[in-house]
Amino acid sequence: MSGPTGGGAVLGRGAAAAAAVVVVTAGLLGLISCSFEGGGSAAPPTAASTDAVITSAASPIPNPTTPSASPSAPGSPTPVPVARPDQKLVSMTVTGGFAGVHHLVILRGDGTVYASEKGQPVVRRTSAAQFKELRTLLGDPALADVPDFTMNMGAVDLFQYTLQFNGRTVMTDRSGDEPALDRLIDALSAWLSKK
Repeated sequence: MSGPTGGGAVLGRGAAAAAAVVVVTAGLLGLISCSFEGGGSAAPPTAASTDAVITSAASPIPNPTTPSASPSAPGSPTPVPVARPDQKLVSMTVTGGFAGVHHLVILRGDGTVYASEKGQPVVRRTSAAQFKELRTLLGDPALADVPDFTMNMGAVDLFQYTLQFNGRTVMTDRSGDEPALDRLIDALSAWLSKK
């Protein structure tokens, strides 16, 4: 089969249709670009014109239902890891007050809580949910910003809390505004009053 006499290439029907789609797409994109960049009075693209652009795109459109591996939000608490069953994840000593109390709470890596109140030690087992909640409170990144020492030296009769966790010691009488520390203290204190 011989080609036309003009020396140009002969395009098949499929190639000609693809070339037409490319020309139409380029023309639409050019119009859209001119109307936004040139400040002209051309109307923004309609749904019909954008549909033509989308359906003629060579690359597939990502499926919106495909889950993406997005990292967790920065600063969100995650449970602290447990290295071994006898590991002390946190210990809290409560002293002072008008009556002069001395309480101790220790959370261990096996999910047990040692609590000593009024000289009577008790060992209790946490549920899986309670253990995870306590470890999540310990994993709160806001605890890193808690000062090591917060005491109101002019106050008397306040309880003093000494906590040891993550390789540090924190002493407080809860006179400062430290929500992450307060949540941890409240959760540990709840084990003192359990019967």
